[in-house]
Amino acid sequence: MRKLILLTFVYGSIAFQFPFQFPFLRPKLALNQAVTEDAFVFTTPKVAIIGAGAGGSSSAFWIAKAKERFGVNIEVDVYEREHYVGGRSTVVYPYENTSLPELELGASIFVKANKNLWRASDEFNLTRRSFGAEDYETGIWDGEKILLSFGGSWWDTVKVLWRYGIFSPKKTQTVVGNMIDKFLTLYALDAPRWDNISDLAFALDWSPFILNTTQRYLLKQGVSEKYINEVVEAATRVNYGQNVDEMHALEGACSMAATGAAAIKGGNYQIFEQFLKRSGANVLLNTTVESVFPKSASSHLWTVRSGRGSVDYKAVILAAPYSSTGIAFPLSISSQIPKQPYVHLHVTLLTTTSPTPSPEYFAMSQSSVVPRMMLTTYQGVRNGGKEPQFNSLSYHGLVREGEWAVKIFSKERITDEWLNNIFKGKVGWVFRKEWDAYPKLPPTSSFPPVKLDQGLYYVNAFEPMISYRFISTMETETIASRNVVDLLLNEHFHSSICGTRISERKENLTFKDTGDFVAGWDC
Repeated sequence: MRKLILLTFVYGSIAFQFPFQFPFLRPKLALNQAVTEDAFVFTTPKVAIIGAGAGGSSSAFWIAKAKERFGVNIEVDVYEREHYVGGRSTVVYPYENTSLPELELGASIFVKANKNLWRASDEFNLTRRSFGAEDYETGIWDGEKILLSFGGSWWDTVKVLWRYGIFSPKKTQTVVGNMIDKFLTLYALDAPRWDNISDLAFALDWSPFILNTTQRYLLKQGVSEKYINEVVEAATRVNYGQNVDEMHALEGACSMAATGAAAIKGGNYQIFEQFLKRSGANVLLNTTVESVFPKSASSHLWTVRSGRGSVDYKAVILAAPYSSTGIAFPLSISSQIPKQPYVHLHVTLLTTTSPTPSPEYFAMSQSSVVPRMMLTTYQGVRNGGKEPQFNSLSYHGLVREGEWAVKIFSKERITDEWLNNIFKGKVGWVFRKEWDAYPKLPPTSSFPPVKLDQGLYYVNAFEPMISYRFISTMETETIASRNVVDLLLNEHFHSSICGTRISERKENLTFKDTGDFVAGWDC
């Protein structure tokens, strides 16, 4: 009778496909000569992750944390259509010479408040380099004249206060500080988990930010129109390629918060390579996913079809912008994801022996020194003037003695003639790249769901609300992926990254810095 009960339990465990194994079962079964070993082969549940950028690589890493801590038994396949890991975080070398300092082509910087990236660089023994030495004087160009130039001197502070007064900078700083305090809650152990972005916005009290343009919101806070349309807009144009009267206020606040910038020596992509290396996942590069469909109405499995064939999975995590993947999904899935327009950006990297841009281009005297960081505003166009030919132009340190690296963001392609004009004919190496760089971020209350169906999750649902700079795209992807992995583990394996269940959502959150504690890394 005891044997019958035992066999019934074992057969039942196979039927329900437990996500873990019972090590005490096999020895007992070996004593029962009527049952063969082949009858008790456990099938390891498989999870597919589509995309090996920040979101996909960190998803694999968070799953590995649960496997390590609680023995959750999952096999993970990561699909990546490119030949490299890191998504938009990729580097190029001037003159294709790897002995020269690399230049980030996409995701360039993060700050200490980006706790997942900062912790990863520490844990993985990656060397951070700061940009303090490149804290060049900054100018704001409206297409016809420089409205303001400032560095770190007391005289520059006087110029700023004279032009904008003391209250607008302070009020903007207060707005940004409040946003940061609430964002840091996401690193706490009891941070909210969400399956739709509207709930998260409500929990963090971000609804007023995302329902108003940056311009409208800051005006309501008593910030002057001149400060918004010049200083704040200079930040939104370099960080997002969008103007203050186009994008919602949450991104506007983020654009003003980038201080203490750092990057990984050798390239930020190394963080994501390490996430995957330490996850133990199967990484399938050069593999384009063609479709994701349910295996059947009753199986609760998803079939992922790629050039390598078709594989069935317990769950699928989509960690890439849906609109750019070209993957076929059932209509019931694709209809849930609104079309997300992106800012199409031209990135021009170059080297020059000219220590500054040409003063003549900026309507300055020949003896004038042009700021090495030139930002722009659309305010000249609003006043009937010319539109700037670029969003930002910035020097990025020495490539070698007497030769500097420069990065230009622009709406249109920058020609060789234009480059020779602005850098006095002293242009060396040039590299051009076009990106759908940032999501367009108008005020909105509509977001794609994080959970698209049972077993199907969308990391990039977070993207239309918040991305880049202070809360870098790289960082938000790691936070969104942590949330998705917790939802997946809770739904299918009765577990989470930090325990056997995930915390209930709290109505009253405490907004404070979590210190060295980082949820997911710490439990």
